[in-house]
Amino acid sequence: MLSDTFRLDGRAAIVTGASRGIGAATALALAGSGADLVVSARSAEDLASLAAKVGNDTGRRVVALPADLNDLASLPQLVDAAKSTFGRLDVVVNNVGGTMPRPFLDTSPGYLERAFHFNVTVAFELTRLAAPVMLAGDGGSVINVASAIGRLVDRGFVAYGTAKAALIHMTRLIAVDLAPKIRVNVVAPGAIETEALGTVLNDEMRQTMISMTPARRLGRVEDIAAGILFLASDAGSYVTGKVLEVDGGQIVANLPLGLPDL
Repeated sequence: MLSDTFRLDGRAAIVTGASRGIGAATALALAGSGADLVVSARSAEDLASLAAKVGNDTGRRVVALPADLNDLASLPQLVDAAKSTFGRLDVVVNNVGGTMPRPFLDTSPGYLERAFHFNVTVAFELTRLAAPVMLAGDGGSVINVASAIGRLVDRGFVAYGTAKAALIHMTRLIAVDLAPKIRVNVVAPGAIETEALGTVLNDEMRQTMISMTPARRLGRVEDIAAGILFLASDAGSYVTGKVLEVDGGQIVANLPLGLPDL
């Protein structure tokens, strides 16, 4: 049956930024479809709670590795854990990332470079480390998590938007390099109801965002997890080098920060 192509039985996945939000929802979705997991995030407590929930809800095996993935030296342990524990690696979800908005004249070269490192270099390096293990097996799928602001424009997003745009094009380039055994795609969320978004929203801003979104709601983390599951599974076996926009039909940036003309 077609629904069987969404199954990930016998496969192993890495999910970064997995303790909350999109990462946690993705971990639950992949495990719910049969995958064993290596999950990583900064918070050991949140990660342990996520691992316990995955195990209780799905019965899948989970290796939880707390780490600050900004430090590239922390990445090999994720690949090593998948190989030593599960004997394989089939799916990598590069979800870790993020950069707070900042006015252009307050954005230093260092801030831009840190945004690029966290959102692009970390995904590049984990993919580079994972690829040999995946190629030695049955191949697999890499899914990068970008943002609608990687293609849209608004004030205050020069660092974050530039980094996510780079991640999107890097995805296309790596997809060509790793075809045909490894598929590489990117999910570009719009405004999603997460704790991170909640830190910058008030009720007025929230209603403005909803009114500027054709779907007339903010996204749920499960909306993004569903897209990632499609790309990770055989259901997406003929999709590589593509951007899956999960943004409620967004055609303009919908988080106006109210930054004035200079």
